[in-house]
Amino acid sequence: MFPKSSHLAALAHAAYVSAAVYNWDVTWVNRNPDGLHARPVIGINNQWPVPTITANVGEQITVHLTNQLGNETTSVHFHGLFQNGTNSMDGPTGVTQCPIGPGETFTQVFTASSTSTIMIEWSKTEIQNRGQYPDGFRGPILIHDPASPYADQYDEELVLTLSDWYHKQMPELIPGFLSPTQNPSGAEPIPDSAMINDNATTSFAITPGKTYMVRIINMANFAAFFVTFDQHEMTIIEVDGVYTVAQKTDLIYLSDAQRMSVLITAKPNADKNFAFVGAMDPSMFDSVPPSLNLNATGYLVYNAANPLPSEAPTFGSYDNGLALDDFGLIPYDKLPLFQHVTRQVVLNVNSGVTDNQNRFTINNITYTEPKVPSLYTALSVGKAATNPIVYGYAANAQVIDYYDTVEVVVNNFDTGGHPLHLHGHNFQIVQRSAINAGVYGGTPINPPATPIRRDVVKIRTPALKSVPSTLTDRNSARVWAFHCHIDWHLIAGFFATFIEAPLQLQSRQSVPADQFQVCKDQGLPYQGNAAANTQNYTDLDGANNVPPPINDQGHRLQPTGVACMSISTQISESLTAIDSNNIPVNHLWLNVGPERACQPGVQCNAWQLGSAGNETLAKQSVAVIKALSSLFDGFWYTETDGC
Repeated sequence: MFPKSSHLAALAHAAYVSAAVYNWDVTWVNRNPDGLHARPVIGINNQWPVPTITANVGEQITVHLTNQLGNETTSVHFHGLFQNGTNSMDGPTGVTQCPIGPGETFTQVFTASSTSTIMIEWSKTEIQNRGQYPDGFRGPILIHDPASPYADQYDEELVLTLSDWYHKQMPELIPGFLSPTQNPSGAEPIPDSAMINDNATTSFAITPGKTYMVRIINMANFAAFFVTFDQHEMTIIEVDGVYTVAQKTDLIYLSDAQRMSVLITAKPNADKNFAFVGAMDPSMFDSVPPSLNLNATGYLVYNAANPLPSEAPTFGSYDNGLALDDFGLIPYDKLPLFQHVTRQVVLNVNSGVTDNQNRFTINNITYTEPKVPSLYTALSVGKAATNPIVYGYAANAQVIDYYDTVEVVVNNFDTGGHPLHLHGHNFQIVQRSAINAGVYGGTPINPPATPIRRDVVKIRTPALKSVPSTLTDRNSARVWAFHCHIDWHLIAGFFATFIEAPLQLQSRQSVPADQFQVCKDQGLPYQGNAAANTQNYTDLDGANNVPPPINDQGHRLQPTGVACMSISTQISESLTAIDSNNIPVNHLWLNVGPERACQPGVQCNAWQLGSAGNETLAKQSVAVIKALSSLFDGFWYTETDGC
């Protein structure tokens, strides 16, 4: 019998269900989680917060996900599950699958292999024009391990999620963030609230003398959180699915997408109730508005008849050394430092203005999604799969050989810190330098003998050298995303792709036919190189290479990878030729995907012309639009000339 778990309900315990088949409709719902502003959020089966998946290690989980949003494509990633042997179930569009169009169903079948608290999250690699994760599409997955070394050391479980919250939807915020005119400093939008268990507050019923395992998840878009339980010491036992040697502390720090399990022991009597707090790190923000409460406060309720205490204190900065440094944690299995590095991957991170947009770069490349998902390219181009060119310049592909032991060096030239996530791995954190320590010198200095392993590590501010060392073995023939887990940075192109043992991948991985069908139904290519070329794999003519600018409605304005006037002139000539009224169309903006400007729940025309009052022109243009549907999902029309 596993301990009970409390989640998303005041003074209540949730019962576990066995892993099985989940039928999910992704839908819009209206909610007011912080009590300050009602707005549309993305839920599942008209529920928000979204339902929790619970499973035991080794159990199979099947999710049938149907996109009922009407006005957006989507996909889902199960953050923290490594998808060994099921790479196509990982979720990132452009990496392991095509986006799931409105009305389409996508099935993911995988084994619960991790031993930790996982997150359901929208798979964020369609980065140019949306951000569904901060708009509510995220929640916990609880994986239970009967073989846990700490299974007999606690009586019950509690689940604690932390998140920041914005009153505006992401498509309203993204254009201003990316605009160097509106946002010359590149500062990220500051959230309106801190939330705890997707609410302004929450309470847990506590029994004197019991010990609780608290699963803590940072599900924020931007904010890192300090966490403390007033007058209750924490014992850390797990981070990101890796059991640790027990470590006591009063204060922990979690960056975006990090998870941690701690033990707390209740007081021997019920004389008093206590507060606990998730406090946003103010050093992450350019400024802190007077109206922003950095704290989300909850309560350990020993006796409901007694008053609740005042909220716990706020904290200044991670870098001032208040919280326990996770770099010093020791894995429970004491796996030694990997030796004999055979491949070093150096990733230099920076930010600036590219193509008149605020963008991030890795090795001077801003990620742009390829036309063909990188996994599908690896499976369909034969021996050419070992050539990084076939995945496209803008995919920032790092091809790793079979049996390589890889040292990944990240030199941070940006002015802010970044929680870095590599799908499919918990990597050893070998070195993390002090602020302004300069670029990595080539050899770790005094690395730990048994480094802690995580799947998300925060790198600090300028010129940081951080060396996550990951092992690529015979089970690692897969395609993985590497990115900053701050969605603003991801939207701005902070992303790369790791192509691991692609030739072995071809004989060990396959993609179910129904997943290819999702591509076919939308006219999206699923074979060939990044440009969908199935004949000459090194010919990238027509590939997506330039992040498209975004207008003030959050829509992409230009086709990617093609000169604006060239393609717009061709379409203009075609439309003029078929238009019975011979109305000249001097320019045609292209919008990839259905219009987000539609109201939630309203089905939009996938090839709708955005100009009002041109119904005749739209009808006459259907033939041309259908002919182009293999390249583009939708169109934005204007009669203005020029790019």
